[in-house]
Amino acid sequence: MHADLDSFYASVEQRDDPRLRGKPVIVGGGVVLAASYEAKAFGVRTAMSGGQARAVCPQAIVVPPRMNAYSQASKDVFDVFHD
Repeated sequence: MHADLDSFYASVEQRDDPRLRGKPVIVGGGVVLAASYEAKAFGVRTAMSGGQARAVCPQAIVVPPRMNAYSQASKDVFDVFHD
């Protein structure tokens, strides 16, 4: 089994807010904590400064992190792995 969790935080945001699906999403403002695949296509990378990320992808939607949501989603993923 292979699970691609590279854009996990951004994927959780897209899962929880259908308006974000298919759009470039950046989680975190000062530093990129995660970027959706759509944002990565423009060169946005994890740990990049927020200013750099917005420069390469000005149309990105920046959302604040929701660590509780990511923790629960992670637990749900690992429950599937366990099964």
